[in-house]
Amino acid sequence: MSTTDTSKASPKKDLIVVKNMVKYFPVRAGLLQRVVAWVQAVDDVSFTIREGETLGLVGESGCGKTTIGRTMLRLIEPTSGSVMFGDVDVLKLRAKQMKAMRRNMQIIFQDPFASLDPRMPIGESVMEGLNVHGIGTHRERVETMMEILKKVGLEDYHARRYPHEFSGGQRQRIGIARALALRPKFIVCDEPVSALDVSIQSQVLNILKDLQREFGLTYMFIAHNLSVVEHISNRVAVMYLGKMVELTGREELYENPLHPYTKALMSAIPVADPTLKRERTILKGDVPSPLNPPKGCRFHPRCPVAIDKCSVEEPVFKENKADHWAACWLVD
Repeated sequence: MSTTDTSKASPKKDLIVVKNMVKYFPVRAGLLQRVVAWVQAVDDVSFTIREGETLGLVGESGCGKTTIGRTMLRLIEPTSGSVMFGDVDVLKLRAKQMKAMRRNMQIIFQDPFASLDPRMPIGESVMEGLNVHGIGTHRERVETMMEILKKVGLEDYHARRYPHEFSGGQRQRIGIARALALRPKFIVCDEPVSALDVSIQSQVLNILKDLQREFGLTYMFIAHNLSVVEHISNRVAVMYLGKMVELTGREELYENPLHPYTKALMSAIPVADPTLKRERTILKGDVPSPLNPPKGCRFHPRCPVAIDKCSVEEPVFKENKADHWAACWLVD
């Protein structure tokens, strides 16, 4: 895959540059637990995230979206590659340096209940990062916590309650408040609305957009719902089986998708008008196992327009037109 910087036509400065990210998980077996295979969760992925934008990351379950987000923050250690935050390679930082870097890089988890300590009032959970980094006096931390709770739509008295006393939407607001407490520059949103009702989804998305404008935040928004991604993203990246297959601006992707996999995803988006008929692209077969991905293009066993070359040689992820990247032999 080409490692050329995908921001060549970018009017904004790149906040994060990911190059050749690889993450393989070992599969162990036998009495001695020897490594017998590798799960190729993320395989040679490169992209950039521009300052102040929201980059949507979409794909089927198991394609490596969450692994990318967690590896960028070093919640999972990578197999190889680099993650540049400004002029600093995050993957080369030592423990003390990485602790300081975490003030700039935070995450909102998919399951807010699992990510909150059930024995800790949510006010203390929101202040936890401030305590760890020794920011301000205790009184200043409490004031910061109260201020952030109000910004996500909660009240002062909520600070004394425990996670089980809140609804799913409220718990996700707490997760957003906790990520925001350290005033980071970059937040990974790992499917933050996938477990919420549709009406609550829109409220949480609007909160994220309002906070982005107020604090100048940069997001990577991981999701499998293309309608949600279209609502919040500036650019959208599409992944399939550990590889990035397309990356471009939101409007360009939804109006003119280049990769056959992206086209299939677009054809599955529900249409509000019941009289409007849309031609669906039905993909054959199941997603191959990341333990043994197909040779050549990983999508070719399911691709409706695959040619012989697709099963032999892996396509290059390249810029086919201005700021529109794709990895497909059929795209000129």
